[in-house]
Amino acid sequence: MKKFTDILMTIDDFMWGNWMTGLVLTVGVLLSIRFLFRYQRKIIFNAKNTLGTMFSAGEGDGTISGFKAACTALANTIGTGNISGVATAIVSGGPGALIWMWISAFFGMSTKACEIIIGQRYREHYEKSMDEYVCDRSFVLKNAFGWKKGATVLAVFCFIFGPWTCCVQTEAVTSSVNQAFGVPPIIMDVIIGVTCLVTIWGGLKRISEVMSKTVPIMATLYIIMGLGVIIFNYQEIPRVIMLIVKSAFSPVSAVGGFAGATVRDAIQFGVARGIYSNDAGTGYGMIAHASAKTDHPVRQSLWGWGEVFLDTFVVCSITAFTIIMTGSYFKTDVTSGALTTFAFTSAYGKIGGQLTAIAITVFAWTTIIGMYYTCEKSVNYAFGDSDVNRKIRPFYIIYYMIPCVIFYNIKADVLWAFTDILSAFYVLITIFIIFAKSKEIFGLYDDFWKRYLPAKERGEAVEYVTFDCKKIQE
Repeated sequence: MKKFTDILMTIDDFMWGNWMTGLVLTVGVLLSIRFLFRYQRKIIFNAKNTLGTMFSAGEGDGTISGFKAACTALANTIGTGNISGVATAIVSGGPGALIWMWISAFFGMSTKACEIIIGQRYREHYEKSMDEYVCDRSFVLKNAFGWKKGATVLAVFCFIFGPWTCCVQTEAVTSSVNQAFGVPPIIMDVIIGVTCLVTIWGGLKRISEVMSKTVPIMATLYIIMGLGVIIFNYQEIPRVIMLIVKSAFSPVSAVGGFAGATVRDAIQFGVARGIYSNDAGTGYGMIAHASAKTDHPVRQSLWGWGEVFLDTFVVCSITAFTIIMTGSYFKTDVTSGALTTFAFTSAYGKIGGQLTAIAITVFAWTTIIGMYYTCEKSVNYAFGDSDVNRKIRPFYIIYYMIPCVIFYNIKADVLWAFTDILSAFYVLITIFIIFAKSKEIFGLYDDFWKRYLPAKERGEAVEYVTFDCKKIQE
């Protein structure tokens, strides 16, 4: 097991070395410049066209509203990556890892927007087997490049290995609940498995309905709890900020249970955990938002900034500040969700740890469900819009849950290393797609801001800009 772990760590270090972090950040910077930083600076406009339409069914073709699609995406982003992922980033990269999370998230807003535009542009309407608009990386490879064989290979790879990334979710739940309540890990493992299975069985509409109610409530409660720690320790804020900034650009010495970290560690773990948390660049955005009803792909892409901002600048920051303010990262040798639980216990006492364990459980639960939806799209591609696609779904649901339920007790660092490697693979594919189809992305972007939106604001009757590649091919 140790040899296997060492191999995984070596691959992880290579995949998220200087070249990968540099590539991810460079892509985000270049896209942000091309978009004139609209996704970062037009906050009022973005909020009006996203949060302001929460209760709208949406215009144009699609399966669910833009809000429900965003909540399905948020189920992936606001999860244990915000809690256990941040904890492991600080343990491995030091407090300065948070700065690199922020930097990658700021520019990642533009990358996430591109994913959403691509998902809307190259989606297909599966009418026979599920009556749903679908897209993922495989659909794009086929519809944008004509690479049918390569797309099939990718789809098989994704639906086989995708479920294994959810092991980090059940590990975080079982470790944190065990620490807070003393509940045996196997019991929580079974509870998570059964409840996720029941929800997933209901399909996209049940998943999106549950996510649209659960995610906002749980995120709000967790934010309130974290803000309480910051407010009660407000005198520590200047010191913590200085420590975070200093640690981002200079090595951090070992102290207590903390082994120390280099600047490279801060960058590597900050960017890697940040991307895993907010999904900017992984391609998940094109999957979750492809089903949304919208009048223009670029309007749907406006949801991307909110997902990244809420995930990284708000939730991840609250977790990091709590861990750093309480000094938990060098007071104990635990990591992952157990470290965040320990931090809130230090701040609020036993009740704080228990509330955190509950939050981790709900976040992990929603992420496992949201991740199923993304993995299912690869199955949909592989079997097409056919009866086989519909009939195989129950069997795939069972396969999807197996890794989550059986391998919950593997060490967190091993699970995160495996997850990082898969994330890096997805990032490389997504970045390739973005650059290869940049002309089309920029064309739709310019069309929205220069033609479509001005015409709508003048009150003109403008035809919706929506796509269905299946219909185009027919």
